[in-house]
Amino acid sequence: MLAERTTYEALYSDFRWEIPERFNIGTAVADQWAAREPDRVCLQHFCPDGHHQSLTYGALAGRSSAFAAGLAASGVRRGDRVAILLPQGFETVIAHVALYKLGAIALPLALLFGAEALEFRLRDAGVRAIVTNTFGRERLAGIRDRLEELSLVILIDGENVEGTVSFEALEAAGGAFTPVDSSPDDPALMIYTSGTTGPPKGALHGHRVLLGHVPGFQMHHEFLPQPGDRIWTPADWAWAGGLLNALLPALLLGVPVVSSPGQKFDPHMAYRIMAEMDVRNAFIPPTALRLMKSVEEPLKRYRLNLRTIGTAGESLGRETWDWVRRTLGITINEFYGQTECNIVIGSIGSLGVSRPGPIGKAVPGHTVAIIDAEGHTLPPGSAGQIAVRRPDPVMFLGYWNNEAATEKKFVGDWMTTGDLGRMDAEGYITFIGRDDDVITSSGYRIGPSEVEDCLAGHPAVQLAAVVGKPDPVRTEIVKAYVMLRQGIPASEALAAEIGAWVKMRLSMHEYPREVAFVDSLPLTTSGKVIRRFLRERAVAEAQAATAGA
Repeated sequence: MLAERTTYEALYSDFRWEIPERFNIGTAVADQWAAREPDRVCLQHFCPDGHHQSLTYGALAGRSSAFAAGLAASGVRRGDRVAILLPQGFETVIAHVALYKLGAIALPLALLFGAEALEFRLRDAGVRAIVTNTFGRERLAGIRDRLEELSLVILIDGENVEGTVSFEALEAAGGAFTPVDSSPDDPALMIYTSGTTGPPKGALHGHRVLLGHVPGFQMHHEFLPQPGDRIWTPADWAWAGGLLNALLPALLLGVPVVSSPGQKFDPHMAYRIMAEMDVRNAFIPPTALRLMKSVEEPLKRYRLNLRTIGTAGESLGRETWDWVRRTLGITINEFYGQTECNIVIGSIGSLGVSRPGPIGKAVPGHTVAIIDAEGHTLPPGSAGQIAVRRPDPVMFLGYWNNEAATEKKFVGDWMTTGDLGRMDAEGYITFIGRDDDVITSSGYRIGPSEVEDCLAGHPAVQLAAVVGKPDPVRTEIVKAYVMLRQGIPASEALAAEIGAWVKMRLSMHEYPREVAFVDSLPLTTSGKVIRRFLRERAVAEAQAATAGA
């Protein structure tokens, strides 16, 4: 737990890890609360028709144990990988808790994945069983014959078909169950990296990963739990952001979690959920926040009761930081981490650690630095790679079946992130961009995030992404792919205006020399722009132009 302090310096220096010798995520987030307060509400599900549902810790503990017993009776053993292909909902949480109690390895997957992406992850992980719904079963239909190790498909809805068993029947058949006695380093879950820079890799985590998230989670939510706290996120629980930045740490700390049906993000629905469910704490990724700006005067239209908002996943930027403060009256707390090592940098506005631009400072319990290629710590103001020192409770155990990639992730005791940043003399860390996203133009190194943030401030722009396009004179030029706000037509004049907007606000060398208007941008399931696809497109354009010349 993060003890309240009046200064960041005291918060950081006074913190000490207390990792128990035995720890199990499942019993910690369900059974321990159920033993003390079985009627305490832990989950609330938003239904668009107004018939919202609730689940208590007592019910979560009992149902997850019954489901674990059913899994065990069906042949699922300790160490087996079990996929959870579901949207936010009670069954998703029950499945997670059951797997942790059983000692199996939970593999959360997003329903947005296509068949190829699903097959890669299921085959790579050697998945033994999968919990899904009818939509997920249909996605599996064309690939199941190629998944030799998949022997059990569990459905939470619809009619059972050959080769499946119902979630309800498996839960009902479960008898008495005793959770495994696990250590903090025993494998608990595996989350695949988002694949923004290459093929996704399975980041394997031990049970301690939940404890490792607690100080950062409490920090950016201003010493949560406070009376009345209740959290919601639009982020898919299949992503580390939804699962470990919201769901599991909130359950551990006794804070009710609001779930909502899976859907394409709708800003009006987001405001409605937060209003109707009396959400006090929210984790909202930057892309979603930028989409929420399209709703005029939200506080006049929706009765919000927000206390804190945290954001992560990509750079927030000054423009969106200012908008949240100006429009919602909240100082948003940005934080940073990776699937392999999450929430290691953060902000806390009440202690004065929140500025537009920087991510924040090192979270208590974590040692973060800017290093060079040899692992040497760089002086303040120098650009280098953001790195985290091991050992660290939140750090992954390694990549699944990929020792070479695991070793490559480290330089000595520093876990490298592949992200460029700089730290100032006060300890504030500013994100520059992925190492392979940085644009080299006329000898300048340009971070795309700063340009994208500036573009987001243009009144015609809804979303924008920036990449380097090969150029024979400048090495690369800055090219922007822009989604316009609804009803605004694209034109060459508008493209020139957008370029001039950046030139006047940033610098002569950072403005986009080319602006392409697009209907959509390639995004991961967690809402990050996949710049790799845009770079490939820009390279193809440059090659075609050269061939044409």
